[in-house]
Amino acid sequence: MSLATNMSLEDTSHPGGPGPGELVPSRYAVQIGEIEVLVISDGVLPLPTTMLAHNAEPAVREAWLNHMFLPQDSLDWPLNVVVARSGGQTILLDAGLGLDPDLHLPRAGQLIKRLEDAGVDLASVTDVVLTHLHMDHIGGLLVDGVKERLRPDLRIHLAAAEVKFWEAPDFSRTRMPPGFPDALRATAKRFVNEYRSHLRLFDDECEVAPGVVARRTGGHTPGHSVIRLASGGDRLTFAGDAVFAVGFDQPDWHNGFEHDPEEAARVRVSLLRELAATGELLVATHLPFPSVCHVAVEGETFRWVPVFWDY
Repeated sequence: MSLATNMSLEDTSHPGGPGPGELVPSRYAVQIGEIEVLVISDGVLPLPTTMLAHNAEPAVREAWLNHMFLPQDSLDWPLNVVVARSGGQTILLDAGLGLDPDLHLPRAGQLIKRLEDAGVDLASVTDVVLTHLHMDHIGGLLVDGVKERLRPDLRIHLAAAEVKFWEAPDFSRTRMPPGFPDALRATAKRFVNEYRSHLRLFDDECEVAPGVVARRTGGHTPGHSVIRLASGGDRLTFAGDAVFAVGFDQPDWHNGFEHDPEEAARVRVSLLRELAATGELLVATHLPFPSVCHVAVEGETFRWVPVFWDY
């Protein structure tokens, strides 16, 4: 079994093999029944800690950061992308930041290089599933030269509501740093224009490959979706931006990138309760790499239970 002709689970599942010049691993493999899953780090995105919870009292937010041994002013948000292989298809779940849209984010946008380091040939990717059209989820496909290396019959699966939203996006309820709304709007518009012929839109749910199902949740953005991988009794959900690290302890805190904060909180609580009930694995874009974890209920909140790394 392999994700590409020169890549196998055997030589990617061990986290001790960073690429040249890297001191830390940037890929981690998990087997979900017959589905091969590879989590790849796209780097980190430094953002103000106020983005974690703009509806929380500053002292309460500061106390949480202290409790988690995190800095008060700026925090490096991880960026995780997933590659899955099922039924002869190689599927990319989100595509990372890819390029720096004049926002000075030099440690993000590592996906294309790290796919190459992992032996994943862009030409082997048959499908892309996008959780939403924020630039840190689509930018990797806009890097110069990438589109020419992709298959001409590449299918990009995305909720129709997401494309509709970005025709005239509403940022009135977000709390983003300066420059981000304009960059998000421009990147989403460019992406839809460049890849329109590849888009395969769905309303509520779409089976992309055997055991790989995308489901629209809304909340973070109107068309935000999560992707569930299921095979042989094993399950893993890639939650995109439905779950952040702070969301286990404080699921009602509003993230600055959420276009409908109340709905996003409702989606988050519902999803975390579902994952706690099923016991399945969770991977999310902005959980610390490699993100793979379980969810447990802790009273009215939740507990994040990272898996033991498989060496």
